[in-house]
Amino acid sequence: MPKAHENTRAVKRGSNVSLLVSSLLLAAKFFAFYITGSQAILSDALESIVNVLAALVALFVVYFSAKPPDRDHPYGHGKAEFFSSVFEGGLISFAAVMIFVEGIRAIINPTELRALDSGIFLILAAGVINALLGLYLVRLGTKNGSMALIASGKHVLSDFYTSLAVLLGLGLVRATGITWFDPAAALAVGVVLAATGFKLVRTSVHVLMDAEDTALLTELGERFGEARTPGIIRIHHTRVVRAGNYHHVDAHVVVPEFWDVTTAHDQTNAFEKKVMAAYSHEGEIHFHVDPCRRVYCKSCDLPDCPIRQAAFVELIPFTIEELVSPTEQEELQQPQQTSLQTKRKAEPTP
Repeated sequence: MPKAHENTRAVKRGSNVSLLVSSLLLAAKFFAFYITGSQAILSDALESIVNVLAALVALFVVYFSAKPPDRDHPYGHGKAEFFSSVFEGGLISFAAVMIFVEGIRAIINPTELRALDSGIFLILAAGVINALLGLYLVRLGTKNGSMALIASGKHVLSDFYTSLAVLLGLGLVRATGITWFDPAAALAVGVVLAATGFKLVRTSVHVLMDAEDTALLTELGERFGEARTPGIIRIHHTRVVRAGNYHHVDAHVVVPEFWDVTTAHDQTNAFEKKVMAAYSHEGEIHFHVDPCRRVYCKSCDLPDCPIRQAAFVELIPFTIEELVSPTEQEELQQPQQTSLQTKRKAEPTP
């Protein structure tokens, strides 16, 4: 079975599990609010509504993003997952606003709390289940390159932390009898949610705008180094476009200038296959081939080069600065002069 198909099946399974578990926890939390009247539990339940809506959206997006490229979408549909993450971040932020409103209202007009022991037990159980679900979704999303699942998993984990805040507030109310600990815990939940929503939206927008990812570039540099063969002199002006788990890499590669078109194509194509076989994502590399122009001799380890002007010294490392550089170093922008050219330039003009 192809790797991409296995990834899609795993992501769909994770989305279905997320939707089912989130729906059950939503019902449990609203029941806990019904029997206790706790604003902190209500804030937790409101976040669970977001979990269910986000799971529904993620389920749709996972199916949509798995569609193969077509004429209207030649790069595929993978970026749909990042729209899902932006939507989920917006929902989380909206839930934070609602929690702030309800928490402030409860401080101004406090209500009597009931059945705290039952409420604490239900929220504790829901929190443990959320922790397990969140870890499962993040692990599955990371393994299969699904931003939608990773976003859902991180949100579910934030739900676990908010449940801890709720438990702390209810525990203080039970121990001291001071009821404003309950809305205070709700406001703390709102702060956590607002920060989570903002971070999720910012990360997803960066990916949609194809912002530079230093972690990906670092990995690419490592894969380039492992697959390097004589004649692959330098790689620069590297850019990565992410479409879900599928990555499109554009880069310039410097090769010996005496290579003909067929040789340059075959060598860079074999190099690309080695790189992508070890890369952590599905994808492709489009290389723009640059001739060495006899200025990289000290960095070229190609044996028996017929146009070598200087002895090989060391390879150019695939650092991030080197990979993203759009230009050549100033001293390498002009071809080296041959000894005959230097001699003629030195001769006085008659």
